[in-house]
Amino acid sequence: MSSTLDQLRRSIDTFSSASVLIVGDVMLDQFVVGRVNRISPEAPVPVVEYDHDDYRVGGASNVAHNVRALGGTVELVGLTGADGAGQRLRELLLECGIGTSGLVIDPTRRTTTKLRIVTTRNLQVARIDYESDHEASGEAQQSLAGQVDRLAQHANAILVSDYLKGAVTRELMVRVVAAGRARGIPVLVDPKIPHIHYYAGATLVTPNHHEAEIATHQRIRTAEDAVAAARLFRERAGCLDVLITRGEHGMCLLSGPEAVHYATAAREVADVTGAGDTVIATAALSLAAGVSLRDACGLANQAAGVVVAKFGPATLSQDELVSALERSNVP
Repeated sequence: MSSTLDQLRRSIDTFSSASVLIVGDVMLDQFVVGRVNRISPEAPVPVVEYDHDDYRVGGASNVAHNVRALGGTVELVGLTGADGAGQRLRELLLECGIGTSGLVIDPTRRTTTKLRIVTTRNLQVARIDYESDHEASGEAQQSLAGQVDRLAQHANAILVSDYLKGAVTRELMVRVVAAGRARGIPVLVDPKIPHIHYYAGATLVTPNHHEAEIATHQRIRTAEDAVAAARLFRERAGCLDVLITRGEHGMCLLSGPEAVHYATAAREVADVTGAGDTVIATAALSLAAGVSLRDACGLANQAAGVVVAKFGPATLSQDELVSALERSNVP
């Protein structure tokens, strides 16, 4: 049975007492913003007249930002390079109130950076990716595992944000799952399909519908399709529960033998970038605060409906989440 609005409000009030450890691929998002008034005479491309740069945290860093914006305490474990982008990312994380003691510097790689050229009207012209995506090994991997063991001791939930940029390895996932079991806390994973067999033992894995289709070789067009795919995905991943995010079709949670469907909460869609980050961040923080899985996913669905109305990787506050619940006519 789902909770009432008053019960959910009280649950959101407890977010500030919950702590989430996030493990994964941290990134820096850079936006080069300018105006477009003409096409280049050299090639059929727009000429962007530079106005300003904007820097934001991305990837697992954006997941952490979402947890912190909702009032939770968060520590971050990930890899950066020994470069300016890594230093800027650390500074931004500290400004957001996110713990950075778990970040490991690997001088053999560059800090993952996504540079987007956008117009002042928020239209993306191009994107340039700076990255080293080889899997962590040797000293870097040992350092990551050590940080997980250390920081898990103070966490109420562990969240793995996998972007295939090298931080998440099979060996690290074994340590993460073991740490979760030792603490008796949930382990959530935002997956990438090439790593599906890494996630065995996780509490909840949250593929989007495209990822679920690829992993199961099944098309998802109906609610029944989503349930069938979730069952097969759970079997292949070896996890406990599965939450498939389905865009405008909402979400499908498979927990034990039962499936729960959530209608989309989005009223306006400006940019879906980072919506998956918000979903798993809200679900993890809710579980860390003692909310039931069904209600945690319901809160995550409402949170996603708020952030897709914003441009770029975005967050929301507790007040925005409560307002979204009120608009959704929760009893």
